[in-house]
Amino acid sequence: MSKLMLKTELRAPKRRQRGAVLYIALIMLVLIALLGIVAMQVSGLQEKMAANYRNTNLAFQNAENRASTAECFLDNLVNRRSTAACVPGTVNIEEICDSGFDATNWARTTSMSSSAAASTNMRSIGKCISGQSSLGMGRTAERGGDPNPVYQITVYATDTPSSPSADAAIDTIFMP
Repeated sequence: MSKLMLKTELRAPKRRQRGAVLYIALIMLVLIALLGIVAMQVSGLQEKMAANYRNTNLAFQNAENRASTAECFLDNLVNRRSTAACVPGTVNIEEICDSGFDATNWARTTSMSSSAAASTNMRSIGKCISGQSSLGMGRTAERGGDPNPVYQITVYATDTPSSPSADAAIDTIFMP
């Protein structure tokens, strides 16, 4: 009889279990699945942010390159040098001081989808700021060289010409 009692005592605790381990395991599995979903969403968001940062940086670098090319062109023009690598495409240097040009509005009106998605605007402002211009502030054609050549270069560029997703504008003052 002692052997029978021993077997009954060993089996009794197993009958009292109601599957609590199964419930805890299911809850843990749901929590881990939720953590995985949140981690996937966060990594997707970080990937989009990195792509936007890359596109913006690329647009800024393209604008910097165009500004550098314009500066090289103006330096060659003022110092009468000839470097074929410094030709910024179509060249139009505005000589009028009081033309109402506003770099911010110019950049805003230049659209990413327009044909002017990579544009350069150059203005000669040396006579305007040094007092060497006439009362017409550059509206008349003045002869003679500018003793203080100073130029305003405004550049607008996008990250890629085919399908732009980011743009950048640079406004700089250049003294050759």
